[in-house]
Amino acid sequence: MKLFANIKTFAADESGAVTVDWVVLTAAIVGLGIAVISSVRTGTSDLATDIQTSLTGASVSALGTLGVNN
Repeated sequence: MKLFANIKTFAADESGAVTVDWVVLTAAIVGLGIAVISSVRTGTSDLATDIQTSLTGASVSALGTLGVNN
């Protein structure tokens, strides 16, 4: 009889429910963080490619010709 009483008390105990809630919330936050990181990484990679292309075609003026109208 004591076994059934212990099982009934265990089933009615809600102290573990808070832990489950925190685990679910933490998993959701980690998932959103991974999604944001992958999105930002893609945008950063595209921006770096654009900057590289722009700098490759750039030319540097000689110091003596700066500000002189031809």
